[in-house]
Amino acid sequence: MKVRKHIYFSGRVQGVGFRYSATYLARPLELTGWVKNLWDGRVEMEVQGEEDAIWKFLSQLRAQRWIVIDDMDIREMETKEESRFIAIAY
Repeated sequence: MKVRKHIYFSGRVQGVGFRYSATYLARPLELTGWVKNLWDGRVEMEVQGEEDAIWKFLSQLRAQRWIVIDDMDIREMETKEESRFIAIAY
């Protein structure tokens, strides 16, 4: 069953390839959604897919060499129709 999560990441999450890594890791897991940097140094994301795939994805993000996730504020959302995972530039 597909779920959708809205997540705010804090820590060393900007300037370390977070958006690129998220996009690269999400696609093979058939996850959809988006990721973008925020003005306050956090990263915001909506990710949709199978629950197990999302947790695997988050684990893979934490394992990236330069990314340091100190906190994740995760909230459940309604699913929506979309076809891929993208990085949004601001």
